[in-house]
Amino acid sequence: MENKNQAFNIIAGPCSIESEAQLLDVASAIINSGSSALRGGIFKMRTSPSAFQGFKEDCFPWINKVKTKTNLSLVSEITDPRQVDLLQDKVDVFQVGSRNMYNYELLKELSHLNKSIILKRGFSATVQEWIKAAEYLQSSGNPNIILCERGIRTFETSTRNTLDLNSVAYLKENTDFKVFVDPSHGTGVRNLIKPLSLAAIAAGADGLLVEVHPQPESALSDGHQSLNCKDFLNLVEDAKKLLTLFNKTLNNSEEFKKEFNVQSLVNTIATNSSHEIRI
Repeated sequence: MENKNQAFNIIAGPCSIESEAQLLDVASAIINSGSSALRGGIFKMRTSPSAFQGFKEDCFPWINKVKTKTNLSLVSEITDPRQVDLLQDKVDVFQVGSRNMYNYELLKELSHLNKSIILKRGFSATVQEWIKAAEYLQSSGNPNIILCERGIRTFETSTRNTLDLNSVAYLKENTDFKVFVDPSHGTGVRNLIKPLSLAAIAAGADGLLVEVHPQPESALSDGHQSLNCKDFLNLVEDAKKLLTLFNKTLNNSEEFKKEFNVQSLVNTIATNSSHEIRI
C-alpha cells in the first residue's frame, strides 16, 4: 500500500491529568523522545457514575504552567458542547471519545471550529458508521478530522477490546482521512502496547495515542494500560527504527503544530472544505 503521508505522530500522556508534576514528567519524556504532542484527560466519561471523573477545571493551572514550560500542544477529550468555550484556549486538538461518536449534536457543534479533531471509533461501530460520524464533523467546513482506531467490543475476553487494524488499512486505502491508533484502549494490557503500536505502523497508521503515566500503579484511572516514562522512551526508539522501513519520520512538537493547524484560539471557519470520501 502506498504511503500517502510521510509524517508520523506520537501523542502521549496520562488518562487523567492528576497534578502539575505528573503532567510535566510525561511532557519531559515526550520532548526527550522527540515525540509530537501531549495528551491528558480533563473531563472523563466513565461507565460507573461513582468512578473518578477527572479534575475538570482544577487542571487548568497545571495545564497552563506545563504548556508554558514545554511549548507542547495538548490533546484532550471534549465531552459536551457546553465545554467549547471553557476548553478552547487550553486544548489544542479536541478528542471525541468512543462513547460520543454518536453524539451528533456535539459533532455538529465542533464542525464550526477551526481546530483539529480526533474522532475515536465507537466500540460497537462499523467503519461506515464511523465515517458518517466524521462527516458530521466536516458538515460546516472543518477539514481537520483525524480518525482514531481504539478497539472494538467482541466476544474475546483476554484483552479489554479487540484492536481492529483491518480498519486502518481499509481507511488508508479508501479515504483521505489521517488515521491514528490507540493501542492502550485497544488492548487494555500494558505489555501489548508496544507490539500493537509497531503493528499499527506496519498497517499504515499516521500516528499513535499512547497512555503514559510516571507511576502507572498509582494512577487514578487506566494505570493497568499505561506505560511508564522509561518504557515509553523504549517504544519510541523502536518505532523510529520501523518508521524508516516505510520512509516515514516522526513529527516533533513543532512539526505537529504545523501539520495539525495548532492555533492559540479557536476561530470559526469562513469557507467550507472537506475530505474526499472514495467509498
